[in-house]
Amino acid sequence: MERIDCLPGNLKIIQSDEVFSYSIDAVLLAHFAHTRPFSRVVDLCAGNGAVGLMLSQKTKGKIDMVEIQSRLAEMAERSVQLNGLEEQVNVIHDDLSNALHYIEHDSVDCLVCNPPYFDCHDQNKVNPNPYLALARHEITFQLEQLMNTARQLLKTKGHLYLVHRPSRLLDIIHSMEAAQIAPKRIQFVYPKKEKEANIVLVEGMKQGKKNGLVIMPPLIVHQENNKYTAEVEKILHG
Repeated sequence: MERIDCLPGNLKIIQSDEVFSYSIDAVLLAHFAHTRPFSRVVDLCAGNGAVGLMLSQKTKGKIDMVEIQSRLAEMAERSVQLNGLEEQVNVIHDDLSNALHYIEHDSVDCLVCNPPYFDCHDQNKVNPNPYLALARHEITFQLEQLMNTARQLLKTKGHLYLVHRPSRLLDIIHSMEAAQIAPKRIQFVYPKKEKEANIVLVEGMKQGKKNGLVIMPPLIVHQENNKYTAEVEKILHG
């Protein structure tokens, strides 16, 4: 069953719990990413299009959203039409490793990705729902392939923005450095003040200097009463 939900920025998005629904990770990634008025943007592992749609409110530049799952790509395309963004936002239904068939090398200013968080070393942990399995587990690609694609797409000094799990941070940094992408900003996100971080936001620059990494102040999602903190409320509702 599909439904139409709201995104920050007075946007609408088509969703289905059976297939995929965006989470706060997507909202935080779109907020974390810096764009200029006409930044060329690519959203890899776009899912149903939440991040790319939100970034359309931050730049007037062209946005390509790349998604391997046909149903999610089709839902994203309908959401683009629902918001009247056909002239700015394009959906590519293909594997991210084929993104270079559609997008020119060294042409992208801002590349965002909300990738599958979990490796597939333990098959018992792979989600039995095939849609969710592809969305959450590195079945069709690994971090190294993601970074290699990012390296080829980004302009020199172009920026990569990634949302992931803190447990994978060393893997992320190693794969970024192997692809000549220098980590520049890291922010840890905590569900509550006394809890461990469960999200990490990472910014990297293609062929950037290796020094100058900034660890940003922590972002706390919920207060003790389970309501959103003021900072997160502002991100969600403006």
